[in-house]
Amino acid sequence: MPANIVTTEDLKVLREEILEGVIKILEGRREIRMEQWVKSNTLMDILKISPGTLQNLRANGTIPYTRLGRLIYYNLDEVQRIMADGHLKGKRS
Repeated sequence: MPANIVTTEDLKVLREEILEGVIKILEGRREIRMEQWVKSNTLMDILKISPGTLQNLRANGTIPYTRLGRLIYYNLDEVQRIMADGHLKGKRS
C-alpha cells in the first residue's frame, strides 16, 4: 500500500476549507439569532400599535426589551409567549 505524503500546501488548503466551513456555520447561526429580534417599527407593524402604546408596554414591563445604544430590540419569541398567555393583544384587521 503506497504512503500518502502530506505537504505544507495540503495543510494550508485544509486549513482554508475548515475556516470557510466554520464561517458559514457561524453566519447561519447569527442569521437565526437575529431573526428572533426585531426593532420597534417592525413590532409596531406586527402588533398594529402606535409608538405611544409600545412605549407604555415597555414602561409598565409588559414587553421585555433590550437596548443597544439608541436602538431597542424585542425578542419575537417572548412577545409571542406574552400574547399566547393573554397579557398582550394585537389589534385585529
